[in-house]
Amino acid sequence: MTPYFRTLASAALAVTLLAGCDKIERLFKGDPHTNIAIPAQDDGRVAMLLPDFTQLVERDGPAVVNIQANKLETAVTQNELPFPIPEDDPLYDFFRRFMPNQPPQEQTPSESVSFGSGFIISDDGYILTNAHVVAGGSQIKVMMTDKRELKAKLVGLDKRTDVAVLKVEAAGLPVAKIGDPAKLKVGEWVAAIGAPFGFDNTVTAGIVSAKGRSLPDENYVPFIQTDVAINPGNSGGPLFNLKGEVVGINSQIYSRSGGFMGISFAIPIDIAINVAEQIKVKGKVSRGQLGVHIQEVSQELAQSFGLKQPNGALVVRVEPNGPAAKAGLQVGDIILHLNDKLVENSKDLPILVGALQPGAKIKLGVWRKGTEKDVAVVLGELATEVATPARPQQEEPNPQSFQFSKLGLTLTELTGAQKSELGLPGGLLIQKAQGPAARAGLLHGDIIIGLNQSPVLDVKGFERALANAGGNIALLVRRQDNTLFVPLRLD
Repeated sequence: MTPYFRTLASAALAVTLLAGCDKIERLFKGDPHTNIAIPAQDDGRVAMLLPDFTQLVERDGPAVVNIQANKLETAVTQNELPFPIPEDDPLYDFFRRFMPNQPPQEQTPSESVSFGSGFIISDDGYILTNAHVVAGGSQIKVMMTDKRELKAKLVGLDKRTDVAVLKVEAAGLPVAKIGDPAKLKVGEWVAAIGAPFGFDNTVTAGIVSAKGRSLPDENYVPFIQTDVAINPGNSGGPLFNLKGEVVGINSQIYSRSGGFMGISFAIPIDIAINVAEQIKVKGKVSRGQLGVHIQEVSQELAQSFGLKQPNGALVVRVEPNGPAAKAGLQVGDIILHLNDKLVENSKDLPILVGALQPGAKIKLGVWRKGTEKDVAVVLGELATEVATPARPQQEEPNPQSFQFSKLGLTLTELTGAQKSELGLPGGLLIQKAQGPAARAGLLHGDIIIGLNQSPVLDVKGFERALANAGGNIALLVRRQDNTLFVPLRLD
């Protein structure tokens, strides 16, 4: 069937569905920004009229602004030759190889421009945008829909959530309405307004694809995933629901080409507003810290720890002298609740803890050795991230190795030098992993420091823990600077 006839067939179906309604005019009453669903037919099909965004854009679009941030960048170049020779000259390679290199020279700082979007949250000139749009900007300019250009001051930014607050000197500005992301439903229509590739006041629309998305290296934001077309320049712009309320800040896309591929992510507006209020009041953002390293609970790990459902956050390391250590949390504990909130996945815990202030008193529901208990913790303050270089793993030969054929493991005890370097009281170094151990993902060089919820310092301790484990085994492994539980299923 040609496209023309498919269009006619679709129109005929719509007329048929509408004809079945008692009063067609009732479909067009109420909020014009609301989806209009026609009652389901006998075969279960549901038809829906497409939303109209025209009133939303006309009413709420003026609160959206375009942002231009000028950044000074200094490039350092290596002058390879003491005199200029064109690269296409036949003698260029000769002189480049045999003439001494000259010291690097610093060029005159060049100016680059970063473009993005934002929206006004108060009529006296406070604006929200992404931190990566304005970070390092020496001059920030805001363009309104009425062609006004205003100079903006950076009040503050938070790189962990990618939120920044700007301030312009103006009054009576149009303000974006703030919505509730918790009420968003997957499949709901949403729209974005921004300036992709510099095309200002561009409107794109789509649906909510998922909620609570966790992205790599993004531990404090449960992103809203949409299929709204987002491209460079949309960053920092608002994501609207059909009521014209801002429910998110468009921040990232998933792309293999650099352009839009149907997956975009927005920061929930409640998190952004919380960050903005802290920046306005204190000039910085404070977050609670628990002081643990965690991993996801798989079905096999849940069985190993006697847990019915694979829920919670499994503690794999407790930081010395941290809030968790002072409260008595242990490696192998599974955190199931924080106050009255369920921790369904490990990614939920950093979000819940980070939303609280340092000094807050919380109650954790912890699964430990087959029973659930409550642990009271006073949160510390999350410090600024400091990158720690990975230490090379020292592999000293050990004359004595131990075979555990049933597990597929060949192990040696850590030497004194290895214990000192790694900061461990003991453990077993995996020399060879095959069979069940290899299928579980264990690697040569991994260090076993626990089995289920029992610490392992030496071979005798490992044998005792193995005898008490039954058929469900979870090995606590140190792998370079990471610690994780690995479930081991025996043949």
